[in-house]
Amino acid sequence: MSSAIKVLLAEDQGMMRGALSLLLNLEDDIEVVAQVAAGDEIVAAALAARPDVALLDIELPGRSGLDAAAELRERLPECKVLILTTFGRPGYLRRAMEAGARGFLVKDGPVEDLAAAIRRVLDGHRVIDPALAAAALSTGPSPLTPREQDVLNAAADGATVADIAARVHLSESTVRNHLSSAIGKTGTRNRTEAVRTARHNGWL
Repeated sequence: MSSAIKVLLAEDQGMMRGALSLLLNLEDDIEVVAQVAAGDEIVAAALAARPDVALLDIELPGRSGLDAAAELRERLPECKVLILTTFGRPGYLRRAMEAGARGFLVKDGPVEDLAAAIRRVLDGHRVIDPALAAAALSTGPSPLTPREQDVLNAAADGATVADIAARVHLSESTVRNHLSSAIGKTGTRNRTEAVRTARHNGWL
């Protein structure tokens, strides 16, 4: 097994993580050398195990897989990142590529495709779910500024303008302006719809 492709697996659902690990280890040339359940454990585990490929979910406890991917690119550049997610959102794909990911797949594909994708990214290729690539091109980049994203994130649980202002350290009038701008840019009628649309497109 010394020449096997070493894989780190980051997945918060224990059953899914166990099944993926089991299936990948059945491949003659792949060995899962580290498993983590939280995003803030990824970099430390990767530095310890030195995997060839890091297979990361996006929505993880502690830290997003996208944030961890960006840090891995800085601290362990020889490790190729492959995003494997339930959420095939166009904005996520764009953000994953910006973070240095070499591949982006959704979880409903066969394990044979995943194993092939691991080999391809290690060989220097990009591997992207074709339907998602088409959707990303049609959706375009996020129209939201970083501040508008902050305000929408803070508004997601139905918080009042005063609550949002306190969370993001802005005046209430500035928060109202950002909310109004975000609603306009997402083509929605209110902040609830704006949050839903932005999340659907992977802009938050």
